[in-house]
Amino acid sequence: MTLPPTAGVLATMEDLLAGPEGRGGALWRLEQAARQLDANVVRVVPGDSVPRHVEPDLDVLLCVLGGSGELTVGDETHWLAPGCVAWLPHGTARALAAGPDGLVYVTAHRRRPGLSIKPAAPAASTTPAHPAAEGGEAACLLHRICPGCDRSAEDIGARYCSRCGTELPQANAF
Repeated sequence: MTLPPTAGVLATMEDLLAGPEGRGGALWRLEQAARQLDANVVRVVPGDSVPRHVEPDLDVLLCVLGGSGELTVGDETHWLAPGCVAWLPHGTARALAAGPDGLVYVTAHRRRPGLSIKPAAPAASTTPAHPAAEGGEAACLLHRICPGCDRSAEDIGARYCSRCGTELPQANAF
């Protein structure tokens, strides 16, 4: 029997922001196993940015907790300050740039479904063009490690880190 998750206070901003000032990336993330939601508190240090990217599958809610910066959605740029709330629908190109005091924000979105094992599709030929055609993946998984926060992507085909939004390295072509 699976017990429901325990509700309650998980962190305080005072504790999260007490870490090293120069450290960017995810300061906190929701980690409870039985959840339907993902949430992250992210710090972008002054002068740094989250490059333009598209989240193809999930709508994201972003709320600014501290600092300031700019949110570019499509061709529009919006000034961000504490208390600003932005909705970023899936499929929308977006980028963030921290202001002179950096930028701290929380994101919330539906939890990505876990990986599941699916039956392999019948092979068209006996010589696959790519190892993934056999149902496997490259032995080196470095392309799934986020250069921004060192988190491993759960989704094999992920292009961006679900924690901090940094673009993941591309897998080597075979």
